[in-house]
Amino acid sequence: MQRRFREVDVFTETPFGGNPVAVVLDSDGLTTGEMQRFANWTNLSETTFVSPPSSAEADYRVRIFTPSRELPFAGHPTLGTCHAWLEAGGKPSLPEVFVQECGAGLVGIRQVPAGLAFAAPPLIRSGPVEEPVAEHIAALLGISRASITDLAWADNGPGWAAVLLPSPEAVLALRPGALDMEIGVAACYPAGSPEAIEVRAFFRSGDATIEDPVTGSLNASLAQWLLDTGRVSVPYVARQGTALGRSGRVHIFREADGQIWVGGGALTCVSGYAEL
Repeated sequence: MQRRFREVDVFTETPFGGNPVAVVLDSDGLTTGEMQRFANWTNLSETTFVSPPSSAEADYRVRIFTPSRELPFAGHPTLGTCHAWLEAGGKPSLPEVFVQECGAGLVGIRQVPAGLAFAAPPLIRSGPVEEPVAEHIAALLGISRASITDLAWADNGPGWAAVLLPSPEAVLALRPGALDMEIGVAACYPAGSPEAIEVRAFFRSGDATIEDPVTGSLNASLAQWLLDTGRVSVPYVARQGTALGRSGRVHIFREADGQIWVGGGALTCVSGYAEL
């Protein structure tokens, strides 16, 4: 069966400069196994499948798959899916906020000057990383424990442990080995720089260590941690993908009620149909 299909580049204003997500629209009738098999075939960090919502409060439902597993939530697939859904004629119930239903619940999305932004979901795990785990993370990254400025759990679904290093140069110099957990690494730029932080995201896919070009979920959880600890102030822009030759930019802002929003550009690079 032919189903509408998009590949959307997210967190960039330049085609092929961000993080692509594959979006299958009209995914009713597909089994979990069929979705996983297709996500494995696309071999992108995430592939999403859109269907009508089960919640009356949502505009659409999305399931998010990596090549090897389903995720309850992920950032760039959220924005890329919303972009594709709107472009394909999706009609939101409210003009100001679009509501996505996913494994993590309901996620608000809205249009912002940078493109689209999602409301950062609450952390499901936070706080200090246990010292044996901290030593393990340092070993996985190939650095000494003493070279880590700070680290914490910053998990809003994928399982992130967040690591702060003393400089962007230290972040870009990382060459991690085989991972057994999801690790996000950041460092602050000097005050007055165009971007506030440099970010890299590493995770395991099968037997391989993968670096994600630009990561919404990680930037959402990093924002909560770094703002709470006073290391950044809003609004700010995070830079990611540098080590991969990408030009990812993630825009972070916070409303008066404390809600953090994570935004960026979204561009359709491939449009057509998938036989599924």
